[in-house]
Amino acid sequence: MSIEIVLSLAPRQLHSFEWEQSPAATVEQALMYLHSRSPDFAAQSDQDWQTAVWGKLVDSAHPLKDGDRLEVLRPLRVDPKVARRERFQKQGAKTAGLFAKRRAGAKPGY
Repeated sequence: MSIEIVLSLAPRQLHSFEWEQSPAATVEQALMYLHSRSPDFAAQSDQDWQTAVWGKLVDSAHPLKDGDRLEVLRPLRVDPKVARRERFQKQGAKTAGLFAKRRAGAKPGY
């Protein structure tokens, strides 16, 4: 059974590992394999990592299937909603969003 493990330790830094394992493998076993393969991951193991299979969050007891892509996700530093709200406040209401660039003489909202 072949599983791809994808790990991002920092923004724009992606590591990919191929793992050949028995059919009864779980996410927890994959993380143990990752500890042995990536010293940087082992050094940062005190963080609260999340795991996902093909983008869907899973727990450590989740069984893996052949061809799965296990994603190890860093914890978020900032809530995305809060970050977007702060960016919008910096830009101002008239310079951001879908209708920021209007043609001269166009109706509002078009």
